[in-house]
Amino acid sequence: MPSNEVDGALSSAPAEVGPRLLAAPEDQWFDRKAAEIQPKKLAESLIGLANAEGGTIVVGLSNGEVQGMSRVRGKVNDFRQTPFDFTTPPVRADFTEVACINREGQPDTILAIRVEPGERVHERSDGDCFLRVGDETRRLSYTQRRELGFDKGQSQFDGFPAEGVSFKDIDAKLVTAYRNNIGVTSRATRDIFNARSLLTLKGEITNAGFLLFGKNPQTIFPQAYIRVIRFLDIQRGTGSRLGVEEGTDIRIEGSIPWAVQKASKEIERLVPQRRALAHSGRFEGTPIVPRDAWLEGLVNAVIHRSYSLSGDHIRVEIYPNRIEIESPGRFPGLANPSKPLEISRFARNPRIARVCADLRIGQELGEGIKRIFEEMRRVGLTDPVYQQTQGSVRLTLAAVPRIDPRVEQRLPEGSQRVLDSLRATQGPMSTGDIATFLQMSRPWTSARLKALEEESLVRWIGKSTKDPRAVWTLNE
Repeated sequence: MPSNEVDGALSSAPAEVGPRLLAAPEDQWFDRKAAEIQPKKLAESLIGLANAEGGTIVVGLSNGEVQGMSRVRGKVNDFRQTPFDFTTPPVRADFTEVACINREGQPDTILAIRVEPGERVHERSDGDCFLRVGDETRRLSYTQRRELGFDKGQSQFDGFPAEGVSFKDIDAKLVTAYRNNIGVTSRATRDIFNARSLLTLKGEITNAGFLLFGKNPQTIFPQAYIRVIRFLDIQRGTGSRLGVEEGTDIRIEGSIPWAVQKASKEIERLVPQRRALAHSGRFEGTPIVPRDAWLEGLVNAVIHRSYSLSGDHIRVEIYPNRIEIESPGRFPGLANPSKPLEISRFARNPRIARVCADLRIGQELGEGIKRIFEEMRRVGLTDPVYQQTQGSVRLTLAAVPRIDPRVEQRLPEGSQRVLDSLRATQGPMSTGDIATFLQMSRPWTSARLKALEEESLVRWIGKSTKDPRAVWTLNE
């Protein structure tokens, strides 16, 4: 439920407050709690929201009824003290009693708690850490809590010392090329590393320094490589039907600058081309996805991936109708993948980002995602789609035309995103799955699916209107 709708419900007439909040689905930003909840349990929701994107908790609603707070008047002060008694550091939250009508038809109040997103990772006083994911508040494991800490910027992994690495493990030619590129006068590698915070306070080479300039960073980071694969069919396939084209499964290792350069050459070689009218006025071979779009996606993946996660690598999968780029680690910080154009600048690996900006591999201006959208739209292709899983982010660049502008005018705003979600997953999806994918409400999603169906762009497959297995699929 968007925060402005929550605010609207809380500011409505007392008789409407409870029913409107009960009718609203719980989601990433909205949570309901019973009046009997214990402060320690309430702390879980406070922490979960603060560690995610913030949101609103309403206390005094349970089992579809408006309980109100008059029955537990003595606990209201305990609830107000919960951030100080049970969260570390204290979660920033605003507590407001809102007038309502309870289930007995009597004037009452509910407690609205507006939680601000935290700059640091918050924990409960007993050490447990929580994160709001969709409509759930999940307890994090040690590894997940550490990763959240990296994302929050408390202790960037690229600033940790690279264990056992010395300057003899650094590629002098790469450092010289970098020195010439940035125009520094000092020839000492140590001075250059110091200037870009690639050394710890004790003079140790950081993970970023080794990943950027190491002779073989994979000795410590075996997962730090790029895999480029081309498939013969639009589906990946499995086993005997695996559609990988012979000789096109390429593994690229080495330092970050070299790996990006090598991977971009391989991708450019493998991307399918179609004949199209070029600026020259002639029909020429044109990549199905513009080079600047996939190159920006590759660079973003390399700069912002989670290097602290072992066992996974960056994958660039090339299909006849799309390119998919998957990078280990969720979106850093408080980014919302369902609204990629609204993502503000947040570098999970600030040292790597700075050096790559110096090398003009990345601009460090937070414009990468916007550029990908602009390049796809410039050639009339559908918008990029970001999909965030529990351990990775996948970018899909589909070689599919956007909705005809005349048709788009007849459709509700956001219909293109619904269509793109079906194209990105390459398979049927239920209304609930699409809503979850887009992080939107089910009614919002359903209205746009029906509008797309009227334009014959999608079709519904099911046995009855209440069929739990009913799905939507593309009509292309």
